[in-house]
Amino acid sequence: MQANEDEWQQVKHKAYLENQWFIPEFIELSINNIAQNFLQPQQLDRLAKEYQIPEENLHPKKVGIVMAGNIPLVGFHDLLCVLLTGHYAMVKPSSKDEILINHLAKKLIESDREVEQYISFFSMLKNCDAYIATGSNNSSRYFEYYFAKYPSIIRKNRTSVAILTGKETNEELEKLSDDVYQYLGLGCRNVTKIFIPKNYDFVPLLNAFKKYDHLADHHKYKNNYDYNLAIHILNNKYYMTNGSIILIENESAFSPISQLHYEYYSNENDVREKLKDDQNIQCIVSKKDIDFGGAQCPDVCDYADGIDTMQFLKGLS
Repeated sequence: MQANEDEWQQVKHKAYLENQWFIPEFIELSINNIAQNFLQPQQLDRLAKEYQIPEENLHPKKVGIVMAGNIPLVGFHDLLCVLLTGHYAMVKPSSKDEILINHLAKKLIESDREVEQYISFFSMLKNCDAYIATGSNNSSRYFEYYFAKYPSIIRKNRTSVAILTGKETNEELEKLSDDVYQYLGLGCRNVTKIFIPKNYDFVPLLNAFKKYDHLADHHKYKNNYDYNLAIHILNNKYYMTNGSIILIENESAFSPISQLHYEYYSNENDVREKLKDDQNIQCIVSKKDIDFGGAQCPDVCDYADGIDTMQFLKGLS
């Protein structure tokens, strides 16, 4: 995954041509995160020991994986978990992200032919023993209906937030810009809302966010920016911008692409109490939670929606 072979470079370029939200910068980011945080021997050994994975699964099941396509290789973790637990991975990749995952599966099979019996790709999943499906709140209702009779993990829309104190350094604010802008804001680990103290000074934040000014030249992102900006101007709504992102005061944790919501607080503990039971929140970035700049670097044991995928798969046997 980290090699510079011509075939791999062509595959990555083709993935970008097929889905231009997948700019090369973020394809590389996803690949490096997987290589460094999921596939190091010590991390895989830790998983095997923590979940007491046997040398051989004597009763493997067919596990259908309905993959999302919001960021590059977002379904790789589910595939990894299914293979580690010795089950058969029946994969339905997203049409937005099938080139990269198909190629990596092919290379894995080339390196070990025994793996071929454990990975299959389908345009429609049927006759599986269990399912892992990731999608929107709308698609999750269909998943819950179709997979009601089977053991399943159904994931819905999630997003992430940050809690600021106003005492963050410029370096921390620049790292926060990674959490906001990486993957063009399409991931569930993207910070789409910040909680700030009253009388917060936005100037250092907006200046730090200039690190990603180049995204304003990306046509899909720019179309979203222009549309949202026009809506606020027409509605005579107060906003702030640095030319690449729009800051709007809004209670919703979800914000459109190119927009960041903010909400004032007078007591940080009240904010944490409010977020504690919020099922929409994937992670919190702050001095006390995930480090600034760390939202998009999940560990192999950081499970989407907080559902332990490995425990679920182990229980199938």
